[in-house]
Amino acid sequence: MVERIAVVGLGYVGLPVALAFAAQYPDTIGFDIAQDKIEELRVGHDRTGETEGSVLGNTTLRFTHEIKDLCDRTFFVVAVPTPIDGHNMPDLTPLVRASEAIGQVICKGAVVCYESTVYPGVTEEICGPALERASGLKQGVDFKLGYSPERINPGDQEHTLDRIVKIVSGEDAGTLERVAAAYGGIVSAGLHRAQSIRVAEASKVFENTQRDLNIALMNEFAMICDRLNIRSRDVLAAAATKWNFLPFAPGLVGGHCIGVDPYYLTTKAMEVGLHPKVILAGRRTNDAMGAFLGQRMVKLLVHADIPVRTARVGVFGLTFKENVSDLRNSKVVDVVNELKQFGLEPLVHDPVAESDEAEREYGIALADWANMKDLDGIVLAVGHDFYRALTPTDWKSIIRAGGVFMDVKSMVDPASAPDGVHYWSL
Repeated sequence: MVERIAVVGLGYVGLPVALAFAAQYPDTIGFDIAQDKIEELRVGHDRTGETEGSVLGNTTLRFTHEIKDLCDRTFFVVAVPTPIDGHNMPDLTPLVRASEAIGQVICKGAVVCYESTVYPGVTEEICGPALERASGLKQGVDFKLGYSPERINPGDQEHTLDRIVKIVSGEDAGTLERVAAAYGGIVSAGLHRAQSIRVAEASKVFENTQRDLNIALMNEFAMICDRLNIRSRDVLAAAATKWNFLPFAPGLVGGHCIGVDPYYLTTKAMEVGLHPKVILAGRRTNDAMGAFLGQRMVKLLVHADIPVRTARVGVFGLTFKENVSDLRNSKVVDVVNELKQFGLEPLVHDPVAESDEAEREYGIALADWANMKDLDGIVLAVGHDFYRALTPTDWKSIIRAGGVFMDVKSMVDPASAPDGVHYWSL
């Protein structure tokens, strides 16, 4: 059977998946509710910056924002966001709406495979019923469900879709084989057939929870090192000489995965009567890092005899991760907001972020590079290549003598920091 595939949601995850399917199944359709995004993709522009225009120009993938264009599809892939709300609770609205939209056009015999990160049970207990309501069809009889968690790492050119083992699952043996056959054509690294959809769902949310906890441990350790007046990076470099040491580092944990997914798992845990102490403790530690860094900068300014309220402080980097334009759940914003609590109005620069989005999402007007000079303080928050390419002379031209250089990512060798500057790293 040759599947007629539609990918619903064309963001950081959905677009690479849709392009990969189109290379194997030329009739593939990519759907997104954002008409302006579809129009950009049609002329070869990917607003995420992950896909080059030449790739979009040569693909057979058809782009649409009209759900009726999917009425003949036999295999749907859903890759929409699964965020959290202001109370750190899962917001399944995009997932439910995508399911309801598919329900308007789904035909008997189709498979709907979800990639969005969720807690165990969402696919069968929430998405399936939403499809039933919208379609009038019966889950498990007229259509089948699958789940294959996304593992794409934005900005990573090494661990691409085809090079990462793909977990696949289905509600029954036949569906599992259809899901495996579809993904087997686009993933060269191989497949792992999970025992059930719930196992596949749990595996993904656990991957990111494990990473979140390890970073939380490093963040707590870094705060201890700060009290002891030693550099955590130096300690970690020494510890990493042992063969079984895990190479995690402290830092701000934002984005749409690691900083979000653990809350999906803890929500489900509490629903079944278990209060997850360790996971939530890690979340509290990581969520508090932005405020810690903001307060630490203020203390460093005071120690350097720089008046806080009139200090000219620059924050370098706003996106949640180096070399990606994604601003979702950026924890650099917490640093900025903490500085503002002390009367500071920091200048924020980012070489890859969209100015309009920064203004819309956070009310932050990005500063031009020409304005990032004569600074009393630097917060080097994101490891963009643009910043890594700067030389000690470049940094010296940006910061005033006696200023404070906060290197959150430990990108600058303390020995090469500008003379006369108070250097500090996490």
